[in-house]
Amino acid sequence: MTWTTFWQSLFDANSLSGKAFHVLVIIVIAVVLRIVLRFVIDRIVKRIVNGVKKRQSIEDTQALLASPLSAVRLVQRTRTLGSVLNNIVAVVLVIVSVLLVVTTIDANIIGSFALITAAIGAGLGFGAQNIVKDVFNGLFIVAEDQLGVGDVVDTGFATGMVESVGIRVTQLRDVNGTIWYVRNGEILRVGNMSQGWSRVIIDLAIPYDADVQTVQDRMLATATDMATNTKWRSRILEKPEIWGIESISAEAIVIRLVMKTRPGSKDDVARDLRARLKMTLDEMGIQLPSLNSVVLSGFESAESISGSRPPRTRPNPIASTESPKPPRRPRA
Repeated sequence: MTWTTFWQSLFDANSLSGKAFHVLVIIVIAVVLRIVLRFVIDRIVKRIVNGVKKRQSIEDTQALLASPLSAVRLVQRTRTLGSVLNNIVAVVLVIVSVLLVVTTIDANIIGSFALITAAIGAGLGFGAQNIVKDVFNGLFIVAEDQLGVGDVVDTGFATGMVESVGIRVTQLRDVNGTIWYVRNGEILRVGNMSQGWSRVIIDLAIPYDADVQTVQDRMLATATDMATNTKWRSRILEKPEIWGIESISAEAIVIRLVMKTRPGSKDDVARDLRARLKMTLDEMGIQLPSLNSVVLSGFESAESISGSRPPRTRPNPIASTESPKPPRRPRA
C-alpha cells in the first residue's frame, strides 16, 4: 500500500480506517477544546480576583474580610461561577463528542433505533427531571449571588460553610466537621450569614431587686470599652446598644445588649463580650439568678465553622519550671 492509498483510506468516510481516524480526530478536538476552555475560564477568574486584590492593595484573599463587602462577594462569586462553568463545559463536550462518534461509526444507527431511542429518551427525560432541576437551580443560585464558596449558610437541610458549588450538588461542612451534600434543586430557601453584617445579641438576666439603670450603664460601658479596644475594633462595625428590658419574671429581669459585627466574627465577639460582662457583674457584687432552663435560639456557633479566629496577639512568656543551673567557674 502506497502513502497515497493510505491517506485516501484515512479520509474515506466509508472505510474502517477512515472511521477510526475521524473518531480519533473528534476525541482529540474535544480534549483540546476542554483544555483551552478550562484555561480561558481559569484565566478570567484569576484576572478578576487579582484585579480585586490589587485595588484593595492586599495579597491574601482572607484579608478581604476587612475590605468592603463588594470586593469579598466579587471574589467568591467569580470563583464559584468559574467552578460551575468548568463543570458545564466538561458535560457538554462529552455529550457532543459521544453523539459525533456514534454518527461517524454509522450514520443510520440512530435512525434505525428511532423508536427505541425515543422510548429511552422519554424514560431518561422523565427520570432526569430532578437532574435538570438541580442544574438550573444551581445556576440561578450562583447568578443571583445567594451563596458562594466560603459563606456560612442555612439551606433548611443543613447549616454549614459552603465548600463547593457544583453543577448539581452543593457541599456544606457544619460545625462538627460533617460534610453535607445538598442537591441544588432541593434548596428552597437560603439563609446567608456571611453577607453584610452580623449582630451579637446578649440577653443578661439579673436579680429582680437589682438597680436596672446602673446595670445597664455598666453593661454599655463594658461593651463600648471592648468596641474601642485595638483587638476588636476592626471587627465591630457600630457602637453597642442597650435595647432595654426584654422580660420580667419572679426570678429575674432580662436586659438585652446588641452589637453589630462583621460577618464571620459574631461568635468570637460574643464569647469575649460575655466574659467581660461576667467580670463587670462580679465587680458590682451582683449574682446571677439560677434559672430553671436555658433555651438557645438561632444558629449557635454557626459562624465558627472554619475555626475560632481571635485577634492576633503576642504570646505570653512561659516561665521555666526547671531549677536554674549554677554558673560554671572559670578555669584558672
